[in-house]
Amino acid sequence: MAIRRMDNVLVVVDDLDAVVAFFVALGMELEGTMPVEGRWVERVIGLDGVRQDVAMLRVPGGHGRIELARFRTPKAVRAEPEAAPANTLGLRRIMFAVDDVDETVARLRGHGGELVGEVVRYEDVYRLCYVRGPEGIVVGLAEELR
Repeated sequence: MAIRRMDNVLVVVDDLDAVVAFFVALGMELEGTMPVEGRWVERVIGLDGVRQDVAMLRVPGGHGRIELARFRTPKAVRAEPEAAPANTLGLRRIMFAVDDVDETVARLRGHGGELVGEVVRYEDVYRLCYVRGPEGIVVGLAEELR
């Protein structure tokens, strides 16, 4: 038995609109938004009284998705400092290949994005950086050098 694909990564947020705008500015496409509630979701995630708003975004071309969820009930809880450093246990970032790191960083700054460190060159292969966006979400950007 083998894994067939990775469907999406879930990110729980408070400000759904701001985070959607950040990922759209990155270049993702919004597939849609919808409310999610009912016994089926409560059984899947192990919480009672679930009411959430969900937005699904996809990488152009359809190879990868991010699901954003804002919990109305029960309220979301913070598991770590908002600006957790790169060595904090758990999911730290989502990496994207981009055409132009500088142009992408400039676009994301208009949506609350800030460089975590600096843009660096890895050998003659990539220009890389991390950008912290709304809600402390970190995205990695990789521009392939050819």
